[in-house]
Amino acid sequence: MFSPDQENHPSKAPVKYGELIVLGYNGSLPNGDRGRRKSRFALFKRPKANGVKPSTVHIACTPQAAKAISNKDQHSISYTLSRAQTVVVEYTHDSNTDMFQIGRSTESPIDFVVTDTVPGSQSNSDTQSVQSTISRFACRIICERNPPFTARIYAAGFDSSKNIFLGEKAAKWKTSDGQMDGLTTNGVLVMHPRNGFTEDSKPGIWREISVCGNVFSLRETRSAQQRGKMVEIETNQLQDGSLIDLCGATLLWRTAEGLSHTPTVKHLEALRQEINAARPQCPVGFNTLAFPSMKRKDVVDEKQPWVYLNCGHVHGYHNWGNKEERDGKDRECPMCRSVGPYVPLWLGCEAGFYVDAGPPTHAFSPCGHVCSEKTTAYWSQIPLPHGTHTFHAACPFCAHQLAGEQGYIRLIFQGPL
Repeated sequence: MFSPDQENHPSKAPVKYGELIVLGYNGSLPNGDRGRRKSRFALFKRPKANGVKPSTVHIACTPQAAKAISNKDQHSISYTLSRAQTVVVEYTHDSNTDMFQIGRSTESPIDFVVTDTVPGSQSNSDTQSVQSTISRFACRIICERNPPFTARIYAAGFDSSKNIFLGEKAAKWKTSDGQMDGLTTNGVLVMHPRNGFTEDSKPGIWREISVCGNVFSLRETRSAQQRGKMVEIETNQLQDGSLIDLCGATLLWRTAEGLSHTPTVKHLEALRQEINAARPQCPVGFNTLAFPSMKRKDVVDEKQPWVYLNCGHVHGYHNWGNKEERDGKDRECPMCRSVGPYVPLWLGCEAGFYVDAGPPTHAFSPCGHVCSEKTTAYWSQIPLPHGTHTFHAACPFCAHQLAGEQGYIRLIFQGPL
């Protein structure tokens, strides 16, 4: 049956710790996923552990400190207190953990390259002109190699010379047990939802994570010098549905276990076909409407359903009720005469954002992304960081700020006559 070698080592699927999914992309980046730059990133157990843990602390400008910084084979974090004093914490290999690094840099230590999300942008050309606020080496995630495969997040990542360098301006301090800790310029914020990532989820409280993985309340603004209060009862342990904000992009962490209960793209495709099979019609033109296939998610199709966002009545595209004096933005619904925006509907294709496997009955406003009722209700309650000190709810599929009373609307389809 098996060669003796196979019997001893049956080909096991690699252990998956979880996945990071960037908010604002509906299944892939606008120009396609390439290499380490994509809309979602799976963290698998590495063939060989590459985690690190703190070991020796060197103070001031001793030769050891200088050597630790210049030693390319030794991970270290340097805290510059003043021109005369630097504290260097050496890190040593940890055979029990795997380390994954996230940031804007394309240098080799970064496993997942993340660029700024521009709401509703359809191509990368829209995003390149913006001055990025995402750090080149933004954060690192350390996963335990043994069950339950706990994942923890830390601010800042090691650069090509295996160093994290906190300059004079960065907020830093000595902890009660004599260790050093600090915050990065724009900070790494984390929110753990209450009740996990399920249809009963409720938003948690945004916190800031330090370089050593301690938890703090938010600073006054993103890059304020004064750190928040330490929150002793919370940890940097990620849970299914935790959100990580890097100031320019927000990532959703899904555990392997959580993803196994999430609808698959196949399931979403089946729901799409089910809606189309019911042959919804335009109440004005009586033509049959159909959601375009998941592959064609950026081009408006002639059978595409459109919705009046104030009432939820679904139509095909038509010119009825176009009020010239209103800039052409607002339209009057032929069914109920309510006036409001009129937009095409798009299916939410990124399955990792769904909190349940319910049918696509609701749409986010004003972008028209369609998913289950529980999913729209959940995301409409989440305040996502925006800029340096504001928060607002946004559509997870395109990052557009939500509008209207609740940020989403129930769709009213007209069945076949």
